[in-house]
Amino acid sequence: MASIGAFFRRSLRRSGRRATEAKEEPPAAEKKPSQGTQAKAGDRSSVLYSAGQFFFEYLVVVSLKKMSDGRYEPKISYQFPKRENLLKGQKEEEERLLQAIPLFCFPDGNNWAPVTEFASETFSFVLTNVDGSRKIGYCRRLLPAGRGTRLPEVFCIISCLGCFGLFSKGLRESPFPAPGKTVTIKSFIPESGTELIELTRPVDAHLEHVEFQALLQRLSPHLILHIFASAVLERRLIFLAEELSVLLQCIHAVAALLYPFTWAHTYIPVVPECLLDTVCCPTPFMVGIQRRHLERVLDQPMEEALMVDLCEGKIIQAVGDEEEILPAKLQNEVLTSLNRHNNNNNVQTSEQVNALVSEAFVQFFVRVVGHYASHIKWGKSGQGTFQERAFCKAIASKTNRKFVKKFVKTNMFSLFIEEAEKSRIPQEAYFQQKIAEYHEQKKHRRDS
Repeated sequence: MASIGAFFRRSLRRSGRRATEAKEEPPAAEKKPSQGTQAKAGDRSSVLYSAGQFFFEYLVVVSLKKMSDGRYEPKISYQFPKRENLLKGQKEEEERLLQAIPLFCFPDGNNWAPVTEFASETFSFVLTNVDGSRKIGYCRRLLPAGRGTRLPEVFCIISCLGCFGLFSKGLRESPFPAPGKTVTIKSFIPESGTELIELTRPVDAHLEHVEFQALLQRLSPHLILHIFASAVLERRLIFLAEELSVLLQCIHAVAALLYPFTWAHTYIPVVPECLLDTVCCPTPFMVGIQRRHLERVLDQPMEEALMVDLCEGKIIQAVGDEEEILPAKLQNEVLTSLNRHNNNNNVQTSEQVNALVSEAFVQFFVRVVGHYASHIKWGKSGQGTFQERAFCKAIASKTNRKFVKKFVKTNMFSLFIEEAEKSRIPQEAYFQQKIAEYHEQKKHRRDS
């Protein structure tokens, strides 16, 4: 358990801007396997692997093993591929990863019992490496085929790719499609047959793992703005719900509101029961906890945090200044957009909801930091240097400038700027498109 805790706590140490990081050998999971890697048709290992180009690094099956005290402990009962000839550091890293996975596949504790019926569920978890890179676990928990009472097990795909919509359908080896392109996959979940599924990635890749409707169904637009304000200043956020899928969908949605920026700190959609003391961490985090653990969480010696009850649709605990963080005018514009969505009965599909909600928050960032590119000074070597003081000074609105002076100190802004300084070619094409549209509209208004 100590080694698992150490692996987990590594995610709390996030390097700041321009910090020097030691270079490590790439993990074995990122090395291409030999051409001879094969598997028998129909076997659980009938999914071939090629990291970087294809979908996943590991496929594991996690089963519940009965212990001497009568409780059940999750253990990996199957792993593909098996790694051999690893260097010492790589072997230790893999062992830590494989020890942590079972906890997140069964985050709701050890109190299980054999059953004859079990509603299958799909959820995910995130493990953050010391360098900030993430491995995502996509899980399907179900009752294996058979007769009589039996225990559920979890099929888990470990990948560096954030595409929950694709992984939730089950897949087989296939090249990862570009945004807007289609991929044909096969389900490998037992009892599901050999159904071929065609899936298309959205053109706007930042929306492909998001269901904003899940958030809007549980929280008012006003509360969503409070959560967004806390997240944008990288505070501590705790979400409570009983269903794993609700925690997953809502936390993914909150993180997606930050686009084109990325949450750079501890991010755990479902915290395992044995790691509830995560809420005591002094660093920023965004975590989901099953509501049955609320009393235990409240008993922890926590620092200031925003705690949201997704079941009741209310904020249980707050810092108190959430209403004042965002510029009032821009905050009202976002609220108007969200309320317009709530009153629009013609919006039916999740894609339409995602587009409308995302647009409201993207426009917020366009208005406050959309001028960043004009304040990057380029050297002869091609390396850019961000002129922070001039960037802030260029903001005419005092309330906007007050907010931006705080926002530029966050890790998410620093990481965004680090990428922008590397190349004149923008990293987030969709965000650049919205910036260009905004300036074109301003020009049109001036000329008319």
